[in-house]
Amino acid sequence: MPRVTQKGQVTIPKDVRESLGIKPGSSVKFKVVEGKCVVEKEIKENKLEKWVGYLKSKKRTDELMKELRGEVDPRTNSSGVEE
Repeated sequence: MPRVTQKGQVTIPKDVRESLGIKPGSSVKFKVVEGKCVVEKEIKENKLEKWVGYLKSKKRTDELMKELRGEVDPRTNSSGVEE
């Protein structure tokens, strides 16, 4: 059974680290629930990650923005929107 050091540190057992996916550098949260200590791996959600690859377009971002805004391309005198 792990013991608390003088610095207040505790070694999380290997099986618990593995089941939670805790690796060196991972952040964890401690909380007390019904008189028991609960350790949770802190998951940092990247708010943009879920949108990566959402638009399956081969166009560059600036081309898409011009198209969405209806901006005219001075070279072709058109908005770039294919009809």
